Amino acid sequence: MNTFECTCERCHLRTLFFNHISKNDIRSICTQKVEHRYEKGDVILCEGDPIKNFLYLKEGLVKLSRTTSDDKEQIISFAKPFDFVSLLSVFSSENYHYTVTAIEDSTTCELDLGQVKEIARENGVFTLDLMTRVSEATDRIILDNLEIKQKHLHGRVAYVLLFFAQNVYGRDDFELPISRKEIAEYIGMTTENVIRTLSEFKKDKIIRIFGKEIDIIDRERLESISLHG
Repeated sequence: MNTFECTCERCHLRTLFFNHISKNDIRSICTQKVEHRYEKGDVILCEGDPIKNFLYLKEGLVKLSRTTSDDKEQIISFAKPFDFVSLLSVFSSENYHYTVTAIEDSTTCELDLGQVKEIARENGVFTLDLMTRVSEATDRIILDNLEIKQKHLHGRVAYVLLFFAQNVYGRDDFELPISRKEIAEYIGMTTENVIRTLSEFKKDKIIRIFGKEIDIIDRERLESISLHG
């Protein structure tokens, strides 16, 4: 992990987060705001860690996961740039209920949590905006998990491929940022079933696979499998 000073003037965070607070408050937060850079595979925070900062993903891609009762990892969700990765716990608990791990080289921006809470106490519009973002993040995770659970194996794998193509990379050819095992952890299937399904998609000329490189060549069929699978 590397640490860098960050300025708010050209940061996308200002548009997302600071629209409803004064310049003095922005200046106060920015004097203590710090960027951290992580390499792929680095653990950004661990389940059970005390919540000390308000964490925002500036660049990269991360996974949110929890350890199950049988000591296995369960991936909850993924976060991409401009997501607030600490929102799910920051106002409801003193400790994180999940682990955040970089699945691509990533940059986070950390704000002083005490300052954010103080501004929230004094600024109703800012607080409402925060609560809206908390609700949106929670709704997204709940709805995504419900949608996945309603699908059979092929539909679940298709859903994951389309998620990365549409919501993360914005194109049909990309490097899959997670392993087959991590796909299985996210969709609640075995690694062997995921590998077999990807091979079937390849055989049916729906996708091309070169190691971790994925190329969706029949999006219409993949969308149909995701929808009806």
